[in-house]
Parts: sequence; structure tokens; C-alpha cells
Amino acid sequence: MTFSLLGRCARTGQIGAAGATSDIGVGARIQHIAGGVGAVLTQHRTDPRLGPRGIGLLRSGCPAAETVAALVASTPHEAWRQLAALDAKGRTAHHHGAWVKAERADAHGKDCIVIRNILASADVPAAMVRAFEADPDAPLGDRLLAALAAGEKAGGEHGPVISAVLELHGDHDFALVDLRVDRAADPISELAGLWRDYAPKIDEFILRATDPDRARGGASGSVATGAPA
Repeated sequence: MTFSLLGRCARTGQIGAAGATSDIGVGARIQHIAGGVGAVLTQHRTDPRLGPRGIGLLRSGCPAAETVAALVASTPHEAWRQLAALDAKGRTAHHHGAWVKAERADAHGKDCIVIRNILASADVPAAMVRAFEADPDAPLGDRLLAALAAGEKAGGEHGPVISAVLELHGDHDFALVDLRVDRAADPISELAGLWRDYAPKIDEFILRATDPDRARGGASGSVATGAPA
């Protein structure tokens, strides 16, 4: 009941994920990302423990294919699991367990991978990859959301999608973007609206964390309550 992708921007080195599903709160479970390291998706009968385990493997130097193979070998329930990995060099790999329900499929593109299950059309993954690859110079968030919208247009799920997520990581230890629609009638459109509002503020939010004296408002020399987050 989920279609999702991992993507990398070759220009900036940013790594991100986007996904949507017919269940509540997809963003709390499927994506695991570390800037400069890579990303992992775990879905179907999701085991969130596999995400940090995969990030650890990527961080140790394992490429995407070795990471997925090690994750499959580490779980006694691999037949239920659907996994994908993207490493810092843009290499990708996936796993579909034998008991992952159809339609199940994947598509690999330049710096991206799509996995999906229980969807209405086999065209969804290829449509998502085409949308992601269409404008390599666009911001990564735009590309990931274009792919998500293309997947929905290509057929989406058998039932209505109600939750969606967009998460991006760059050079810092924190997420550049972590936007979620947990339950809505049109979560992909709502997520795109959140991205439009959030994207112009990313640099300012980074500045507040890394060099607060240069952030808007300047240095006050005192601690104030109710200050902007």
C-alpha cells in the first residue's frame, strides 16, 4: 500500500526520500537518512529497526547492494520485508520479500530508486523515475515531489492515499527538511504546499542553528522568551 523513493542531488550532495501510503503516518516509519552517507527505505510489513541498521552499514563503507544483502541476512522475517538503499555515490539496491503483496515492483534511475507494493498499476515506478530525472538541476525537494505526484497520476494505490512524507539531509547532523502529512484526503498536494512554504526558509533555519548571530534579528546579548524557533 506504499510507493516511495530515495533520491540524491549530484550537484549539492543532498539525499532525500519521499513516500505516500493508504495508512496513517507514513513518515514515522519508512525513511532513514544520513547526510553524506545514504538512505534506506523499509516498508510493507515495516520493521523500522532495519533503517538505523542500514545506515550503520552505509556509514561503515558498505555500498547499497552490500547493505541490502546484509539487512536481508540479518532478519528472520525477510519474506515480509521490502527494502531499498541509496549510498553516497548514488548506487542503489532493493529487496522484495516473497510475501510482499502485488503489485510489487521497483525502478532504478540515475541517483534514485523507487519501490512500491499493493498498487493499482505496474507503471508507477517507471513514471516516478522519469519525473525525478526530468530536471536534474531543480532542487531535490522539487524532484522528489514531482516523482511522488507522477506515481499517483500513473495509478497510485488500489485505495485512497492518506499520508505522505518528504525528508532531505545535507551537510549537517540534522534534517534540512522533515515534512509530513499524517492523515488527509489529498496528502501529496498538501505536502507540496508545505514544501512551497518551507523551502524559502531552509537557509535561515540552518543559520539559526550554525551561526545564530547572523540570523535575522541579530545578536541581542540576552535570553528572550518566545523567540522564533
